[in-house]
Amino acid sequence: MSGQNFKIKVEDLKDLVPHMGYSIVSNTITMDGLPVGYMYREEPGNKDDSGWRFLSGTETQEYVDDEGNSKVFDVNTVANYDPAIIPYLKMPYGAELERVEGKDEFKKITD
Repeated sequence: MSGQNFKIKVEDLKDLVPHMGYSIVSNTITMDGLPVGYMYREEPGNKDDSGWRFLSGTETQEYVDDEGNSKVFDVNTVANYDPAIIPYLKMPYGAELERVEGKDEFKKITD
């Protein structure tokens, strides 16, 4: 990951949450510095996968479909980018949340 333009340097990361595995994170968060706008948790792909997926909410479907536009990060790394996610990280698989506009809180998306 060296040479990439991440908004937070590895040495500046703080331990904000216990280790829970990796997540998939949109580059709009880690490289463009946008807050998490949408987060969901799916069944993990393996034992190291937390199941969490984080997006800013500004991505187009085309952007999301391009695997180069997201990276794998430990959930703690995402918490450093946007601490507002922390209270929601213990939610079960199937959880789907969107940010309440203008606030550091999320609400569940229900069908």
